[in-house]
Formats: sequence, structure tokens, C-alpha cells
Amino acid sequence: MLVLTRKLNESIKIGDDIELTVIAVDGDQVKLGINAPRNVDIHRKEIYLAIQEENTEAAAKGSLDLLKQLSDSVKK
Repeated sequence: MLVLTRKLNESIKIGDDIELTVIAVDGDQVKLGINAPRNVDIHRKEIYLAIQEENTEAAAKGSLDLLKQLSDSVKK
């Protein structure tokens, strides 16, 4: 993990297209501004993990449904 120190209104560049700027610091909260292309998905980590979990569950359910349909068609 790379650890960088930034002050208010200072930025970090990620590649050519993404810039993170410290917008505000209030106690233990830091507000970040993220400037990135529209095609880059940006989520809080807990939301990202929830999306990944739902996608995994949906893929597993879809696979089970497909296997059941295939099994039913073979029985006929």
C-alpha cells in the first residue's frame, strides 16, 4: 500500500485520467473530490463489496437455473 500525505486542496493523480483532491478535513472525516472519466466506476468500498456479492449470487443462481432446465429437458 502506498501512503501519501496531502493537505487541504492538494491532489493525487492516478494515471493520466484520475485525480483525487482533499476537499475538507473535519476531525476524523476527510472529504475527497474525485475527477475521473465517466466510464470509471467509483464506489465506497462497502458498496463495491455488496455489488460483488450480489453479482456472485446472481451468477450462481443463474447457473443452477440453467442446469435445472438442461436436466429437465434431458429427462423429457
